[in-house]
Amino acid sequence: MERPSSLEPLARELAALPPSLGSVRVIGIDGHAGSGKSTFADRLAEALGGAPVLHLDDVATHTELFDWWARLRAQVLEPLAAGRPARWAPYDWTGRRFGPERALAPAPVLIVEGVGAGRRALRPHLARLLWMETPRETSWGRGRARDGRELSEFWDGWERAELAHFSDDPSRPFADALVHQSGTGYEWTSGVSATRRTPSALTDGDGLPRA
Repeated sequence: MERPSSLEPLARELAALPPSLGSVRVIGIDGHAGSGKSTFADRLAEALGGAPVLHLDDVATHTELFDWWARLRAQVLEPLAAGRPARWAPYDWTGRRFGPERALAPAPVLIVEGVGAGRRALRPHLARLLWMETPRETSWGRGRARDGRELSEFWDGWERAELAHFSDDPSRPFADALVHQSGTGYEWTSGVSATRRTPSALTDGDGLPRA
């Protein structure tokens, strides 16, 4: 298990990987809702010198909690694979509508974080998959405490949807690293798939256009 004083060793390792989508190294960060993915992604992005972060909450909606794959593919993955900027309209969870369009030029590293970032359709485009190793009950408890009682009904529906998603399309067994939160920061261990991932497996058979 790595116990660094910062995320810089992990950032150097990720930045040295072969590109997985056009010229981009896509790093997926998955885990249960409330597991700390967003905070970890932001800190890793900083260690990477300001790498962009795509939050899957921006492509999901109230009615499409996990049925966002076609939108992500068309708006983000296909353009980046072809060397063009990605363009997508983040979803406004309060207004229940898509907001102004954003653009993202191909970058050396792109972090994609959110529940489902390691889904089977996305894994071929990832250079690495990291899983936040926080128990489900702990994660959901954090999320409910953060969002308050007014969103308890939403969380009831979310928990059912997340259970169904991971039952059909689990991410953790395919993680290259399991990330643990500690009192001094983060620690990580090699995941189940770390020994069987190869550069060719990351890019072959994805069916996306290439630059």
